[in-house]
Amino acid sequence: MKGPPENLADLPLEKRALLALRAAVKKAIAERIREGLPVYIWSDGRVVDISARRLNIPPRRPSLRASGARKAR
Repeated sequence: MKGPPENLADLPLEKRALLALRAAVKKAIAERIREGLPVYIWSDGRVVDISARRLNIPPRRPSLRASGARKAR
C-alpha cells in the first residue's frame, strides 16, 4: 500500500482533502466491520449491503475494560 507523500504541505489543498477523505472512509469501513455491521456501497446504480461475514473479517470482541468486567483474583 502506498502511503502519503513525505511533505503533505507541498500538495494542493484538493489532493490533501482527497487523501483525508479516503483515510476517513477506510477507518469508517473498518469500524463497521469490527462491530459486525454491514457496509453499504453504491454498485451498478443501486445501494448494496455487504455483511462482515461476507468479507470474512471477524467482529472485534469487546475488551474486559469496555464491558466493566474485572479480573478474578
